[in-house]
Amino acid sequence: MEAPPVIDEIGTLDHAPPGLMDRLWGNGWRHFGNCFFRYSRMEAADGEIQTIQPLRIPLADFSPGKSQRRILNRNRDVAISIVSAVVDDEREALFLKHRERFTTNVPESLRNFIPSRIPDRLPCTCLNVEVRLNGSLIAVSYLDVDVESVSSVYAVFDPAEQRRGLGTLTLLEEIRWARTQGKRWLYPGYATAEPSVYDYKKTFRPMEYFDWQGNWRLLESRPPPII
Repeated sequence: MEAPPVIDEIGTLDHAPPGLMDRLWGNGWRHFGNCFFRYSRMEAADGEIQTIQPLRIPLADFSPGKSQRRILNRNRDVAISIVSAVVDDEREALFLKHRERFTTNVPESLRNFIPSRIPDRLPCTCLNVEVRLNGSLIAVSYLDVDVESVSSVYAVFDPAEQRRGLGTLTLLEEIRWARTQGKRWLYPGYATAEPSVYDYKKTFRPMEYFDWQGNWRLLESRPPPII
């Protein structure tokens, strides 16, 4: 396959009118607050240069795999709700637990990822998927919403409940909600063409990846290298 161009772009956008986020996600863009970025390569911890793969799930064709169904069954005792996105003391406290999983580049605050003063509407509509156990918040994800698609921004969970697979659970709930709203795609963020910690995202099938040449391609069992 022809090597893609090297992409490394950044910009700002305070408000996205309907349909613009669909086009941005469809061209490999992500954002934290009003800071938008896309890049096709990154340096791993060992110095290896890896190829970034923006991903998306065609929602009409998705069905949960065996391990994902087990996670759904394992969490029958939790309460899940969809609410307008906020960053408050409860979510920040959960984030501080969540960040204990990091050993390098430890983020300071949830606002590193959700910096908007009004995250439910700027730069676009955003929702929280809340997971509660006996009233206590054990996981929350942030889901951007546009006309045709949705995009997972960030998710946090209580490491004490790690066996529940809460990151997978919130993504499955995002998929379920987006399908009820008639959306076409869910963008779960980036992975890499090479093996990485992001490989869990590739367990959602079917999955497509952006080839940095304007095309979305079906991700096979062993995605082809594009460098």
